[in-house]
Amino acid sequence: MIGIIDYGMGNLRSVQKAFAYLGFQADIIGDAHLAAKADRLILPGVGAFHDAMERLRMTGMDEAVLDAAEKGKPLLGICLGMQMMFEYSEENGLWKGLGLFPGKITRLEDHGLKIPHMGWNTIDTRKGILFEDQQHPCVYFVHSYCAAEINQYTAASCTYGQMFTASVQKGNICATQFHPEKSGTEGLNMLRRFALWEGSGC
Repeated sequence: MIGIIDYGMGNLRSVQKAFAYLGFQADIIGDAHLAAKADRLILPGVGAFHDAMERLRMTGMDEAVLDAAEKGKPLLGICLGMQMMFEYSEENGLWKGLGLFPGKITRLEDHGLKIPHMGWNTIDTRKGILFEDQQHPCVYFVHSYCAAEINQYTAASCTYGQMFTASVQKGNICATQFHPEKSGTEGLNMLRRFALWEGSGC
């Protein structure tokens, strides 16, 4: 079973509907004990980093995510869900994240482009279970903050005024700054690969 973590902040239904369209059962889970029974977990997110982390901790879902990561279960973060997997965010202060990936989330630099970055952009894929032979898929973004650093965990990058990390992967953990559930056929293919993934890789 695919578990979609519900901590009160996330685009849950669209993710669930995307998996249903692909023929996979995905349940919205608001209980840490039920999350422990899922075969794989998705951490979605929409909103402010600090508020989301507070809600995640209040519901005990932070421990559910960390436990899944430690046990080698496939784990996918989407948008704010990806940002929460990093060590810190500078959104409205300096806040601690889950620490599954090194680094800090920072505001997109002002290069005369509209912020938030909202709409379709091509990404450059480097590695990762989500992409296979997709080298330059076009995906949908909605964000004002990003993981600006490009490092060994960067699975894909995007340029919007600046280059930033659009996707990460480390072992059984992967995440996207963009919304695969809103990214048409290419995004659905990424979700299909995650649903079939055993959790091993780069």
